[in-house]
Amino acid sequence: MFVNSDNYIKYLKIWLITLFLLIVIMVGVGGLTRLTDSGLSITAWELFTGILPPLNINEWNFYFSEYKKIPEFKNINYLMTLDEFKVIFYWEYAHRLLARIVGLFSLMPLIFFTLKFRHNYFYSNKYYLIFLLVCLQGFIGWYMVSSGLIENNDVSHFRLSAHLGLALFILSLIFWFILDLYNTKKFKTKIPSSLLFFILFFIVLQIIFGAFLSGLDGGLIYNSWPDMNGSFFPDDVHVNDYFNSQLFYSPSIIQFLHRITAYVLFFSIMLLNYLFFKYKLNFLNILIFDLAILLQIFLGIITLVSGAEIKYASMHQLGSIFVLSSYLLILYKNPNQQL
Repeated sequence: MFVNSDNYIKYLKIWLITLFLLIVIMVGVGGLTRLTDSGLSITAWELFTGILPPLNINEWNFYFSEYKKIPEFKNINYLMTLDEFKVIFYWEYAHRLLARIVGLFSLMPLIFFTLKFRHNYFYSNKYYLIFLLVCLQGFIGWYMVSSGLIENNDVSHFRLSAHLGLALFILSLIFWFILDLYNTKKFKTKIPSSLLFFILFFIVLQIIFGAFLSGLDGGLIYNSWPDMNGSFFPDDVHVNDYFNSQLFYSPSIIQFLHRITAYVLFFSIMLLNYLFFKYKLNFLNILIFDLAILLQIFLGIITLVSGAEIKYASMHQLGSIFVLSSYLLILYKNPNQQL
């Protein structure tokens, strides 16, 4: 019984950590797929097919002919050659292949745990929630892609943000389970929950605005900091535009909101640092979070002034995982804090 319990916990830790890392890689590849404008290169869902890439010229011509039917090719990439198409195809193919691997790896170990450890005292079915969310993520991924196949030159930035948001939620859930398994110690003094959830809200909001910017190519404008081409506000919008129903379709306004949210977060985190010092909490936790925030700010500025250069934009997206994970550790360690 004790051996089985130890093995069950050990296998759970290995599975969750490996799954976490796989999804991080998948988010990175997904970000590069978006940044290289490769996400619409495969125009069918191919839930059970498409495991292998095209193996001959006929198959390549088929995929290329399907791509030629969508607005992105007709309006933007109409001069694209087959060799150029292969580049964007392989980015999307890699993303979908990783999705299949994550899907299988989120289910097969669970079946093993159920068959071998279901009578174990520590056994729980709660981990099946991860698999269900991964399945939902696959559906949302196709829902996102489908938005760019008929009328639009690109995918909906709302659906893009939902796709990224759910990926980060799955990562957060896995990370929380990992902290549970390692019996992570709580702080001796409780930080006000209102402040912690205020910061969490703005971290999530910042990630959403970042996804909006990516979907709207908003990093290609106002490539200066701290001003926006010499002004605090974007100069191509009017006051009424901030209260218009089309507010979230304006890349200029979204970039402005992304900047403002960052400033709110920065000052809120300064207050959080003060509370760590006042309550004499484990300062290593806040230092890691501070490092994640400072790195993310630096990458955000570099991404902006470089005109959203792919390598910086990709690191900036991955930086959001570092920020979110390091903050979840603080949230988890706050006394009486439960998922």
